[in-house]
Amino acid sequence: MAAAKTPQGATGIGGSKGIRGNSRGDGSGRVGGTLRAIGHALHLPVTGPARGIRKVTHAHGAGESGLGKLIELHGVNGAGDVMITIALASTVFFSVPTDEARGRVALYLAITMAPFTVLAPVIGPLLDRLPHGRRAAMAGAMLARALLALVLSGAVVTGSIELYPAALGVLVASKAYGVVRSAVVPRLLPPKFSLVKANSRVTLGGLLATGIAAPIGAGLQAIGPRWPLYGAFLIFVVGTFLSFSLPPKVDSAKGEDVALLAADEKHLHGPHFKPVKRPGLRTVGIAVTHALGANASLRCLSGFLIFFLAFLLREHPLTGESAAVSLGIVGVAAGTGNAIGTAVGAWLQSKAPEIIIVTVVAIVLGAAITAAIFFGAFLVACLAAIAGFAQALAKLSLDALIQRDVPEQVRTSAFARSETLLQVSWVFGGAVGIVMPLNGTLGLFVGAGFVAAGWLTTVRGLLSSARRGGSARTRVA
Repeated sequence: MAAAKTPQGATGIGGSKGIRGNSRGDGSGRVGGTLRAIGHALHLPVTGPARGIRKVTHAHGAGESGLGKLIELHGVNGAGDVMITIALASTVFFSVPTDEARGRVALYLAITMAPFTVLAPVIGPLLDRLPHGRRAAMAGAMLARALLALVLSGAVVTGSIELYPAALGVLVASKAYGVVRSAVVPRLLPPKFSLVKANSRVTLGGLLATGIAAPIGAGLQAIGPRWPLYGAFLIFVVGTFLSFSLPPKVDSAKGEDVALLAADEKHLHGPHFKPVKRPGLRTVGIAVTHALGANASLRCLSGFLIFFLAFLLREHPLTGESAAVSLGIVGVAAGTGNAIGTAVGAWLQSKAPEIIIVTVVAIVLGAAITAAIFFGAFLVACLAAIAGFAQALAKLSLDALIQRDVPEQVRTSAFARSETLLQVSWVFGGAVGIVMPLNGTLGLFVGAGFVAAGWLTTVRGLLSSARRGGSARTRVA
C-alpha cells in the first residue's frame, strides 16, 4: 500500500499539481505576479507615507489610547482650513488694489469675525450640553465646512455677498471643532502622558499637515480660484468619516461640569436643592487668569502682525521680492517658530510654567521693540518667528496651569472658555492692524505696546504664583 501511494502521490495527484503549477508559472502566474508588482509600486507612494505617519502618530501608547486617531483627525482639520484660507486670501486680498483690499478685508473682519466673537462664547456652553455626542459634533463641524467650501467655490468666482456668511459659517464650525477637540483630549491620554504633552502632539500634527497642504493649495490656486475649495471639500469629507473612528469613550462625560470665567451662583429650584457655587477660572488662583492675560497679549500681537504686515509688505515688499513672496517669507518664519515652540513644549521638562510665560513674553517684547527701532526685512522675519515660538510655548504653559489648578470636573470646559478669550484677542489685534497707517516703525511700536501691557499686568502675579508653587507644580511635558 505504501508502494502504491508513492507513485500515485508522485505521478497522479502530485504530478497533476505540478503540471497545473507549471502551467500557471509559464502563463497566468507570471502575469499575475507582474500585476501584483505594478499594484505594489502604485500603492507604495501612498501606503508608504501612510504607514510612516501612522507609526509616528500612534507611538508611545497613542495608538492604544486613541490619541493617534485624534492627531490624524486634527491634521485633516488643519489641511482643510489652510485650503480655505488660501482661497479666501487670494479673493479678498490679492485680487484688488491695496486701498480696496483694506476695505474688503475690514468688511470681511466685520461681517465674519465680529459676529464670531459674539457667537464664540455661546459655542462652548452649547457643546457642554452635548457631552455624549462629541464624535457627532466633530463630524458635523467637518461636514458643515465641506458643504460651505462648495458654496464658497461659487462665491469666489462671482464675488457675491454670500462669500461672507459662508466664511462666517466656516469660522464657527472651525471653532466648534476646536472646542470639542479640547474636551476630547483628556479622554484619550496614554499612560504617563500629561495633558499638555498630548495637546502639543495634536497641535504639532496639525501644523505639519498645514505645512504640507499649503503648497498643494497654492498649486490648486494657480489652476483656478475654485480648486483649493474643491480640495477642502474632499478633505473635510474624509474628516467627517474619521471623526467616527475615534473611540466611543470620547463621548463619555463622567465627572464633568461647567467652568465659568467667574464664580457663578447657580440656584437649582426645588425642595431638595441648595445654591451651588461652581468653580471658575477666577476661583482657582491667580496663575491661570494671569497666564490667560499674558497669552491674550501674544494673540493680540499675532492678529495685529498678520493684518498690518499683510498690507505693509504689499506696498513695501522685502528687498528684491514680490509682495506675495514677502508675505510667504514672513508666514513661513511665523509657522516655523510656532512649530518649534510646540515641539519644545512637547519635550520640555519644567516645574514652573509661570516662569516660561514670563520669559517668552519678555523676549517677544524685546524683539518687537528692537524690530521697531531698527526696522528691516530681517528683523521683521525674526519677530514673526519669535512671536510664533512664544505663542506656542506660552499656550502650552497655560494648558499646564489649567491642568494643575482647575478641578478635573471642570477642566475641559475651562479649555473651551480660554480659547474663546484668546480668539477675541486675536480679532481685536487684527482690527487695529487694518486701520493702522502703513508705517513699519509706528506699527511695530503699537504691537510692542500690546505685549508690554500684557506682560506688565501679569508678571508680578505669575512670579508670585511661581514662588508659592513649590513641589505642587506639574510638568509642562
